Amino acid sequence: MSASVPSKIIFPTSGYLRLSQIVGNPRTNPPTPAIIPIGKSTWWRWVAEGKVSKGRKLGPKIRVWTPQEIGDLLTKLASEQEG
Repeated sequence: MSASVPSKIIFPTSGYLRLSQIVGNPRTNPPTPAIIPIGKSTWWRWVAEGKVSKGRKLGPKIRVWTPQEIGDLLTKLASEQEG
């Protein structure tokens, strides 16, 4: 099962993205839209499988990814859907 990649995504070009910014969080006010609309368990499975990098640990409970890593993943997901 592959994730549906939104056609138009706007996210930062520098800094870091936390998991809640990548997969979204409907509980925040206002809700955080997903860059990649998958569940957290799918994300961590992809990390375990090597499909996604492990990111960087900033603290005991904080792991982040660069916008470049997420952009590369979006490109990979888009090419998988085309082919």
